[in-house]
Amino acid sequence: MNYLDRITINPAQCGGRPCIRGMRIRVKDVLDMLAARVPESEILEDFPYLEPADIDACLQYAAAQSDHAILAGTVTAV
Repeated sequence: MNYLDRITINPAQCGGRPCIRGMRIRVKDVLDMLAARVPESEILEDFPYLEPADIDACLQYAAAQSDHAILAGTVTAV
């Protein structure tokens, strides 16, 4: 599964933050619940329109976002 099939970004929705399948459920909200150790089954029960693949897509999205290279600048003496 490719998370790009399930994660949408719309500037007119949720301030342009990544959401799940065009719904107003932000990826961050799902990740916050997972970080708080809320079981996947409970998340799916609380949000019945979510699918297990949506949660997987959130994790894939977060993993991809954490892999951005950071270029360190050089400091020059003045």
